[in-house]
Amino acid sequence: MPIEKKSLSIPKSINPVFLFGQHDTFLRRVKSAFNVEIAYEGDQLFLRSDHLESVVLVQRLFEEMIHLLESGHIPDEIEKQYILDTYKEMKEPSGGSAEGQETSPIAELLAKEDYFFKKIKIRPKTEGQAKYIETLKNNDITFAIGPAGTGKTYLAVAMAIEALKSGVVQRIILTRPAVEAGESLGFLPGTLVEKVDPYLRPLYDSIFDMIPMEKFLFFREKQIIEIAPLAYMRGRTLNHSYIILDEAQNTTHHQMKMFLTRIGFHSKAVITGDVTQIDLKRGIDSGLVECERILKNIKGIGFSYFGKNDVIRHPLVKKIIAAYEREEELNQLTELESDGFARDYKENLKRGE
Repeated sequence: MPIEKKSLSIPKSINPVFLFGQHDTFLRRVKSAFNVEIAYEGDQLFLRSDHLESVVLVQRLFEEMIHLLESGHIPDEIEKQYILDTYKEMKEPSGGSAEGQETSPIAELLAKEDYFFKKIKIRPKTEGQAKYIETLKNNDITFAIGPAGTGKTYLAVAMAIEALKSGVVQRIILTRPAVEAGESLGFLPGTLVEKVDPYLRPLYDSIFDMIPMEKFLFFREKQIIEIAPLAYMRGRTLNHSYIILDEAQNTTHHQMKMFLTRIGFHSKAVITGDVTQIDLKRGIDSGLVECERILKNIKGIGFSYFGKNDVIRHPLVKKIIAAYEREEELNQLTELESDGFARDYKENLKRGE
């Protein structure tokens, strides 16, 4: 079988690191995917293979990468992987002949817009949120505790997507317990996806604010983003991942311990929850509440707390939270009504003072 050869010139304006990756990591992925020998010397890239189609596809792939870099767009690791996967699909029998295909529009798309991630600027809106982001940056495990609407999960998802986009992690895993059903998932009707989706919907909502739907579907298919109930974390070791456990107030002692011991090398974990909204059966302690006591002083584990002033929702939400807090204090004081101070304090609470 004859050896097929091709070459192309690399413009002097192109930094080889942007084209081939740090230490030629992207170059090696391309070689492995197409079984093509690739070498570069000076401004020339040389390709060799037993298969003409493979050589043509790799040539077009690098031509597209060069076009992309010349347009001023430096592709991140996710975009490079998308380009590689697209050309690998062209290699499949159903993809047709590479010689007869037009250049794909990937480079033009990527040059015009942030193809994978919506261009929304996410900034902390309160002092509590600003401290939370610093805690996320400075710790491998972060606990975020506070009422609904404070951005605990939303900001964690934003930080996870930024880590994925910059290549710090290779995947995002979002999980939460599904105890709100009040029954085993096995007794619920429908397929597995239909059973768990309602309990994971809030996580989807955060993702869809930041990633277009079609790109999310691509990430999910490639298992770059995984959304699953907490029970499906058992027995796994999660390396190179950004892991978010939402609604953690509804984990038991054993579930929380199981989750925390899944964390592998080069991973970050964020655990969010509201200890005032525990749905566990009476007599079962919350794993999140226990963590405050057990893990508080371990280096590398951070705690971030939110109050009603951090709520970023309808203005009435802050008032609702404050009203419930007063009601809970009133209930706690009921047993102390024989004490004169307690009676006076209770009357002040009723008046909202």
